Amino acid sequence: MPHKIYNIGHGKPVNLTEFVTVLQEELIRAEVLPPDYDFDAHKKFVPAQPGDVPITYADTSDFERDFNFRPTTPLREGLRVFAQWYKNFYVTPK
Repeated sequence: MPHKIYNIGHGKPVNLTEFVTVLQEELIRAEVLPPDYDFDAHKKFVPAQPGDVPITYADTSDFERDFNFRPTTPLREGLRVFAQWYKNFYVTPK
């Protein structure tokens, strides 16, 4: 049985710092992290590492062709849903 892996994303590049900022805001909003969590104390900026690329984003052309659908979820909306899923799966007692 053939299988295919798709890269599903918005298809537009996002600055890593912006991504991290939105993610931390949404983790707080979902109550995964406390409102006073000190992100700056945990951030460590380092030089580019082997394998790092200057820009990357999802090439959704195969997915669009095979499913006739173009993903358009904005970054904040997607990370908000992710943060809630994370809370429900990992944080909320079962």
